[in-house]
Amino acid sequence: MPWFEKWLSTLTLISLRYFLLAGIAFLLCYVILRRRILAKKIQQRFPKGKDYAREILYSCLTIMIFTLVAMLILRPPVVDHTFHYRDISRYGMAWFIAAFPLMFIVHDAYFYWTHRFMHWRPVFPWFHKVHHLSVNPSPWAAFAFHPLEALVEIGILPLLVFTVPLTTTHLLTFFGVQMAYNVYGHLGWELYPRWFARHPFGKWINTSFNHNQHHRYFKGNYGLYFLWWDRWMGTIRKDYEDQYERLAAR
Repeated sequence: MPWFEKWLSTLTLISLRYFLLAGIAFLLCYVILRRRILAKKIQQRFPKGKDYAREILYSCLTIMIFTLVAMLILRPPVVDHTFHYRDISRYGMAWFIAAFPLMFIVHDAYFYWTHRFMHWRPVFPWFHKVHHLSVNPSPWAAFAFHPLEALVEIGILPLLVFTVPLTTTHLLTFFGVQMAYNVYGHLGWELYPRWFARHPFGKWINTSFNHNQHHRYFKGNYGLYFLWWDRWMGTIRKDYEDQYERLAAR
């Protein structure tokens, strides 16, 4: 397949995922069920139309950058120097399965530390300020990054494929889950139950409420999938569990 056609098909796939996941979440929570679940909204106010437009615009730009980087890395000649492989039997089924949790553990660490770096005052205006224009984010904010931040975010792709053996199935699943969790993180509503934030298991899992606090206060709660880095480094907000339970009790 010619390079442009492959780029276009990849761009279409990622775009469809974004508009399908964010669109369904937005339609359900912000339109159909809006009045019924209003009391449970993390921030009671709603973004304005211009906020939705900005989030979609920057997300589309991010998707284009993600697609371009993926095409450069996962096609010859660059892909020939990575650990990307096709035949599952080459590394066995045990590795094929183990690679999935490994990708998310590595990505969570990568996200936490790059996220904290982008909150460094000299760097923040150039990389991360655009994303934080969504003080009260909606699902459309999932990929609303400045182009420089988009390059940082997609940096997980070369990090993975140049260090561990992965198939196309691994990558498609990984980026699909990543997008879904990003939509959830910016949803504006919490989906986990009231007891989750203090549960021995749930206390290590990131929540939509946790990330919403990050957008609202600009400091603390830097994790993506998990909360262990925030807890280990003392960057989780002190009021997280109390405020989470207060929201759930509405």
